[in-house]
Amino acid sequence: MRQIHFAGGEHAVLLLHGLMSSPLEMQYLSKRFQRAGLVTRVPHLVGYGFAQPSERFVPRTWQQWHAQVLDHFDAMKREYRTVSVCGLCIGAVLALNLAAERRAEVSALSLLATTLAFDGWSIPWYRFLAPLAFHTPLRHLYAYREREPFGFKNEAVRKWIAREMAEKANSAAGAASLPMTAVYQAHKLIKHVRRALPRVGAPTLVMHAWEDDVASPKSAEFVVKHIGTRDVRLSLLHDSYHIISMDNEKQKVADETLRFFGERAGVTTATLEQGGMGRYPAVNDVAAVRIGGFARAPDSDAQLAAWRGKGL
Repeated sequence: MRQIHFAGGEHAVLLLHGLMSSPLEMQYLSKRFQRAGLVTRVPHLVGYGFAQPSERFVPRTWQQWHAQVLDHFDAMKREYRTVSVCGLCIGAVLALNLAAERRAEVSALSLLATTLAFDGWSIPWYRFLAPLAFHTPLRHLYAYREREPFGFKNEAVRKWIAREMAEKANSAAGAASLPMTAVYQAHKLIKHVRRALPRVGAPTLVMHAWEDDVASPKSAEFVVKHIGTRDVRLSLLHDSYHIISMDNEKQKVADETLRFFGERAGVTTATLEQGGMGRYPAVNDVAAVRIGGFARAPDSDAQLAAWRGKGL
């Protein structure tokens, strides 16, 4: 699939899907944002997104991924009053890299399942051997095969994705396997962005699932602790795995992102409510980071509420 584009008003959102995935991964959010009057664009990045059956996958460096993101952002910035950016997985890392470079030009960020390490509970124990393959010819030969639960806690969606991947080379959640060359470039991008975080000054919403099967909440914790902006909000999800743009809490993801972007871009509440916003209240779990226990989940919702109540 090529890019998704929905017309709207004077405020726009650039959405970046995950590594070796497709714009379909962000389709639900794109439609919700468009209903609220926002222009949305989900581009296909060559050498980053899943290649079409008629195309041969050509590896690209992370710098080439970034250059394509810059081109899309700059084009939107010339046309619209404000441009916010929403990224999923490595798409969130690309969004951070964009914000570190374009700084004040980015109206706001929504970082979904930010992946600064592949350390989720479904990642194979032998992942620590990956760097050995990165620096040998093996990286051109090996591909990591996607496996259950495919980033979904929703069982119906998981079964659909499993069937799609068994029948063809891809699904709405991405390719059935990830080339090691692409994973290698993602690791290099992550290393760069970890150092660049203090330069990110855009208002930032960080959303992450406690049970993320690909990237543990440590990635979100690292962003909150090291990002340059003081305007940062953290929302922790309790009924999703990695692909939170399509999983059980996708409506909450859309609601909170719409509200956050609206407050920072000056979009009226009435306009946002046309997009169905309002079911989920704004939540800020930054307090959980301050107690130094964010890398583990609270024992219960009551415990997390107690943490917030103490102002920790």
